[in-house]
Amino acid sequence: MLTVAVLISGTGSNLRALLEAAADPGFPARVVVVGADRQADGFAHAEAFGIPTFLVPFRDFETREHWGEELDRQLRVWKPDLIVLSGLMRLLPASVVDAWSPRLINTHPAYLPEFPGAHGVRDALAAGATRTGASVIVVDNGVDSGPILAQERVEVLPDDTEHTLHERIKPVERRLLIDVVRAIARGELELTAFSTS
Repeated sequence: MLTVAVLISGTGSNLRALLEAAADPGFPARVVVVGADRQADGFAHAEAFGIPTFLVPFRDFETREHWGEELDRQLRVWKPDLIVLSGLMRLLPASVVDAWSPRLINTHPAYLPEFPGAHGVRDALAAGATRTGASVIVVDNGVDSGPILAQERVEVLPDDTEHTLHERIKPVERRLLIDVVRAIARGELELTAFSTS
């Protein structure tokens, strides 16, 4: 059984989808802990499913590196096979990425390498794109630049706003995430082939 730690910053909608999938006895992975860099609404999902949580508030540390050291310590307590960044709105220090990658994955609301960064949906609209998408990647030390594990196109409609487009991307993102976690757990997707070091 693949053990998964999930890191969040906000509402945790991808987390919720993964928890629901993992609640099926036939799903080959289990979420063992949920962590956050701030007091996140998504902790409510973990609580609803009886999953332990931990908090490493970024603002409590002098540097990103010190924050990363504590985050790494917390993760090592749980020894997860896989770490999923699920809306963690903070770049991990290189020390954390180097310690865990390629067993460290992230979702992104764009068809990478198009529109990386924190505003992928807004940037797609600003560029006048007719198509964007969703991606699941291995985290490296760049910004949404790691090896792509799965992605799918989503059409941009003429009257789309950032909100309406993002709402159509989210279900695709969730499905891709669940599919990737399942494939990793079943040995159908070997992360060592995507080493970022």
